[in-house]
Amino acid sequence: MGCCNRRCGLIAGAVFGAVVAILGGVLIPVGNSIIQGTVEKEAVIEPGTTAYDNWVAAGAGVYRQFWFFDVQNAEEILQNGSTPVVVEKGPYTYKTRYFAKENITFNSNHTASFLLPVGAIFEPSMSVGSEEDKITSLNLAVAAIYSVLPHSVVELMIKTSNSSLFQYRTVNELLWGYNDIMLKGTLGLFYPYNGTYEGIFNVYTGKEDISKVGIIDRWRGEKSLSFWDDKYCDMINGTDASSFAPFVDKKKKLYFFSSDICRSVSASFEGSMDLKGIEVYRFTLQPDTLASPTVNPENSCFCRNPKTTKNCTLAGVLDISSCQNGRPIFISLPHFLHGSPYLRDAVKGLNPIEEHHVTFMDVEPTTGFTLRFAKRIQVNMMYGPSNVITVLKKVKDYTIFPLVWMNETALLDDKTAEMIKEELLSRIEMLAIVWKALLGSGVAIFALCSIAYCMGKRK
Repeated sequence: MGCCNRRCGLIAGAVFGAVVAILGGVLIPVGNSIIQGTVEKEAVIEPGTTAYDNWVAAGAGVYRQFWFFDVQNAEEILQNGSTPVVVEKGPYTYKTRYFAKENITFNSNHTASFLLPVGAIFEPSMSVGSEEDKITSLNLAVAAIYSVLPHSVVELMIKTSNSSLFQYRTVNELLWGYNDIMLKGTLGLFYPYNGTYEGIFNVYTGKEDISKVGIIDRWRGEKSLSFWDDKYCDMINGTDASSFAPFVDKKKKLYFFSSDICRSVSASFEGSMDLKGIEVYRFTLQPDTLASPTVNPENSCFCRNPKTTKNCTLAGVLDISSCQNGRPIFISLPHFLHGSPYLRDAVKGLNPIEEHHVTFMDVEPTTGFTLRFAKRIQVNMMYGPSNVITVLKKVKDYTIFPLVWMNETALLDDKTAEMIKEELLSRIEMLAIVWKALLGSGVAIFALCSIAYCMGKRK
């Protein structure tokens, strides 16, 4: 009778262990389903969700840091055609994107439209000097009209206004604008900026399809660009990079549109990192983004001027004059990172470093929120030789000249980090602990009872 009770107890224990193990196994898909449903609900852009609160106004401070290229040998360049020598000077830091989105309207096609006001506030504590520091830089007016007007007209305008190829301006003037006596108007690398808007944007809310959340439907009322005269290059792909669809797959590229460079780009997974106790996926801009069409044929439609791009073999720069009202602006990565050696040989003092000059995003994979980013862009202008313009008679070849490079960056604050860990990650971890404990203990009980039962039966 005792032996029977023992066997029955072992059988009951085995059954109990099996039930517990099955419960742990069942909890995996059930728990994952609960988590997925919760995350997807909170990721929709509509009032009351976590995504909406972060979307309306950036919780983290967004800063733009500027490094200028200060010309050291302006007279030698003019008199002898010497290679320009520059020294990097910066950072000069401004707080930007501190305004909330305006005119938010929810549309019938599950999109939301809005205006994004922009402004810049100087941050002395994060800068090497004041806004009144002076820089010797390329004359924006001369570079702007060099390839637009007849050189005889350019020469007359330069002489009449007593201008030259280079100018001595304050940081504030170069960035935000100054009165140019030659063109009789306001010029500045980012003029106009303060008091203006970036938009209008239309983005999908994710209400109907969460995989489309944040994806740009229209920019300035249009579904595609009109800068490149090509269907592929004029595509508006992805989000604005502030967030992506939840449950990010590191095997797939992330696409985003940047109005600063007038095109869409993609970033690829680089590796996992720890950010304030949160695992994030780092995605970086790849070297082939600005590769020459000979290396990356998809960039063929971005080559606007074969003459200034060495017959479209030049890598590392993007001519965006078509979206800058004709101004000969060339965008690149800082110090011509991933660019042709020709670019760095034409200007001495450049030193591209991957760690400091690459663009990256750190994305929390469950929510798709970008928790840290660094968008690094260099602004360049072009000038070249001329037999008519006195200040250019010694110039031997076309030069894409670096003016300033910018690091637009943001990092989530400690409060937001704790909220993400407590309200999302801790629940996921707790659920994982519970199902692992149930599955492990169930399997252990089942195995022990089964072994004991078999051994008892043998005896």
